[in-house]
Amino acid sequence: MPKSVDFSGRPFHFIGIGGIGMSAIAHILTERQLPVFGSDLKQSHITERLEARGAHIFWQQDAMNFDRWRSQPTAFSTSPATAALDTPSSILPQVVCSTAINESNSEYCAARELGCEIFHRSDVLAALIAEHDSIAVAGTHGKTTTSSALGYTLVQAGLDPTIVIGGEVNAWGGNARAGRSVHLVAEADESDGSLVKFRAKIGIITNIELDHPDRYTGLAETIEVFKSFERHTERIVASIDCPTIQAHFQPDISYSLDRSSGADYSADEIQYGATGTTARIWERDTCLGTLKLKLLGAHNLSNALAVIAVARMLEVEFTTIASALAEFSGARRRFELRGTIDDIQFIDDYAHHPSEIEATLKAARLRASATTPARRVVAVFQPHRYSRTQAFFKEFAASLASADVILLSDIYSAGETPIAGISGQDLAEEVMRQTRRTEDIYYRATLPEITELLSQTLKTGDFVLFLGAGNLNQIIPDTIEVYRNQQVSPR
Repeated sequence: MPKSVDFSGRPFHFIGIGGIGMSAIAHILTERQLPVFGSDLKQSHITERLEARGAHIFWQQDAMNFDRWRSQPTAFSTSPATAALDTPSSILPQVVCSTAINESNSEYCAARELGCEIFHRSDVLAALIAEHDSIAVAGTHGKTTTSSALGYTLVQAGLDPTIVIGGEVNAWGGNARAGRSVHLVAEADESDGSLVKFRAKIGIITNIELDHPDRYTGLAETIEVFKSFERHTERIVASIDCPTIQAHFQPDISYSLDRSSGADYSADEIQYGATGTTARIWERDTCLGTLKLKLLGAHNLSNALAVIAVARMLEVEFTTIASALAEFSGARRRFELRGTIDDIQFIDDYAHHPSEIEATLKAARLRASATTPARRVVAVFQPHRYSRTQAFFKEFAASLASADVILLSDIYSAGETPIAGISGQDLAEEVMRQTRRTEDIYYRATLPEITELLSQTLKTGDFVLFLGAGNLNQIIPDTIEVYRNQQVSPR
């Protein structure tokens, strides 16, 4: 029989508490007045928020983090609920890990030797989902935007949801929100297969593609994981614009950007503009009204249809939904404007798959073409994982080709072993082959070299996108600072 997560007062200890997924769950537990401890290698605004809410954080991942549990098990028992527990051994922390923590980690080994129960992050999230009338948002692309937009809409509708997502949203000051109602909105991640653990009332599937060749042998295996998610969810809401969903799934509620598709929720009279999107929204044969979004592009209109479908299932009036979505400005690292210096706009985006890059650059072109003369679109891309770069090598090159200027760095390995013939330089050369051009396509191995090249390359009016799931966005503040201190070349 599998172990169950205990929310009655026993402490939790997160190995790597500052991670985007780990910290969201830790936040919810601190809001429930549970004792929360953890470790990380560096401080951040995320860990500062957790400490402000009472979490105790060690600044190294080391076996000694458990020393005081060995000698004095009650030392960290800060919750009144722990006083009722029977014995010191019963309040040993429940240890939470992500996939990034392997069994050789010294802190993990110490927890196991101490006899702590060890859970994957997804086990704790699954337990939270089971406690609520939950909506789990799955899909290869668009999970964070859809879940955060849905969470925001339910907040504005007065439904007071708990929200656990993989991105930060200014509206609630982070990646989690502790509500007091039965509703919970969470991302269901297929990257490690953990979405099969979730038992939600409503599940959203935005789209399905192969994105994690390090885990899945191909699309068929990916589909089977989503099929398992479908079987474990009471009602599925899904986009039938995705060929894979259309071929392999039968959603309870469907949505589509094609009015003639027969979907339960659809749109027409669509206008994609430089400052947002407008469309008329249909609920089967009933016109609900007009939707206006700040978010750009067809992919975000599709995400909005998913939000509308679920909110309507929860009996939210369309006027309330439309008002909320009109205000929603997105999650951090999703087409996030980080600064404007000398009319150069610096955009941070998490896109790390060819389909995401293509959609992001299309949105950028909408924004860039609104001026006269049109702005240049500059794509700065850090490939993420050798396995993904190898699997989609030609597709990555094709997705970048629409940018006016392309800069590629070395691959962010995410712990993977390098693969011969797969590098940032190889990808830059493939872009040149596909585009049959050599000008304005660059490779620089390191992030400081990228910053230096940008200081020599950018022109007034450029629209610069930093693309990738690694650490590329860390250079954005330095790059902006360069332009605070120098005069850029005119267009």
